[in-house]
Amino acid sequence: MKYYFNKTINEDFEKVIDKVTEELKKEGFGILTEIDVKETLKKKLDVDFKKYRILGTCNPPYAHQALEAEDKIGTMLPCNVIVQEISKGVVEVAAVNPMASMQAVDNKQLMEIADEITAKLENVIEKL
Repeated sequence: MKYYFNKTINEDFEKVIDKVTEELKKEGFGILTEIDVKETLKKKLDVDFKKYRILGTCNPPYAHQALEAEDKIGTMLPCNVIVQEISKGVVEVAAVNPMASMQAVDNKQLMEIADEITAKLENVIEKL
């Protein structure tokens, strides 16, 4: 099982960020954190890097259920989605596969939640 699912899109980087954000909202996700890796690496290490953002997404009702089922699951939250520019006008979007990461936790209730979140994130990627 792959630990992510992805899609490559021929589109402007910022437009893809907007599309991803909109599709996440439709599935009940908000963005808690946004890390601009390009900017951070330039600032901290003076390294030039491609456009690359990590979106820390959360679906509050599911996050609550997961935390109720397994109190240490917060170590694996939020669900990250990355957007990276492969080349000018070619952008890849990838989302974590919650089913893959939850295999390490022996909790049937949590697996059911992860299955539902996986379906929602796959739907986001498919609709881009």
